[in-house]
Amino acid sequence: MLTTPIEIPLTKMAVFPRPSHTDPNPKPNLPPEPDARKLEQRLLRQMGQAITDFGLIESGDQVMVCLSGGKDSHGLLDLLLRWRKLHGTPDFDLVAVNLDQKQPGFPAHVLPEYLTQRGIPFHIETRDTYSVVKQQLAEGQTQCSLCSRLRRGILHRVATELGCNKLALGHHRDDMLHTFLLNFFFAGKLQAMPPKGVSKGGAQAGKDQHTVIRPLAYVAEADLVRWAEMQQFPIIPCTLCGSQDNLQRQQMKELVAEWQAEHPQRIASMFTALKHVMPSHLLDTHAFDFKHMTSADLPVVVLD
Repeated sequence: MLTTPIEIPLTKMAVFPRPSHTDPNPKPNLPPEPDARKLEQRLLRQMGQAITDFGLIESGDQVMVCLSGGKDSHGLLDLLLRWRKLHGTPDFDLVAVNLDQKQPGFPAHVLPEYLTQRGIPFHIETRDTYSVVKQQLAEGQTQCSLCSRLRRGILHRVATELGCNKLALGHHRDDMLHTFLLNFFFAGKLQAMPPKGVSKGGAQAGKDQHTVIRPLAYVAEADLVRWAEMQQFPIIPCTLCGSQDNLQRQQMKELVAEWQAEHPQRIASMFTALKHVMPSHLLDTHAFDFKHMTSADLPVVVLD
């Protein structure tokens, strides 16, 4: 546990002008094959459904898309641009933000060149959190938790500086299932990822408040993989920091993959379960007050 404040060296900050939201249109590189069109339609339909179901984006929103350079964040940015161009409403602006954490071998030129080519407004924040993590943790310790904590704090600050009220993250359907299983097996609670929530700092009085949204909540990871290949996004690997294998999340991912191989509809069924919760058939007295319920309010039980 850290007992002293962490100072993160600032190396540089690059801010790029934000043009009108009508300027950054997706480049016309979608293959003409029917499969590609069908995939695009499915992705846009699923993302649009999530935006509608959870009220993720409203007119006047300033959305900061957190772009790591991986397939998920690339897909999120691309699909939001396509969705906005297709529908026109709600009227919102977006800016892509990448945090360069000074990991060894990080290709700092890749994203600025790509975003400039596509005419997408963006901001590159450069902070040497990699050195901080290395200094704070002993060799062999898992870096992900501390790294994520530092990254979250920086991104929320940048959102405030850019005037953004919402942060869009690229978590997809599979991520939500993996999180649910992680909490189920290792934390003793039934909890996945919320499609919409308030930032931790924003929930406290006097703090800038940002709404965190996950527009890809209904989208399958396999579809994002295919889309990234079709669009030829400049993918930046997530292993530059030398993060450890065999983490619990990876174990859950492998477990779900095994289940899906044995029963092809297993993931779809599990995800549907996240949308059909029955507190009366669980044991959480905070979610369902069994003790003070009348017989008319109690669940009907079938005796086997």
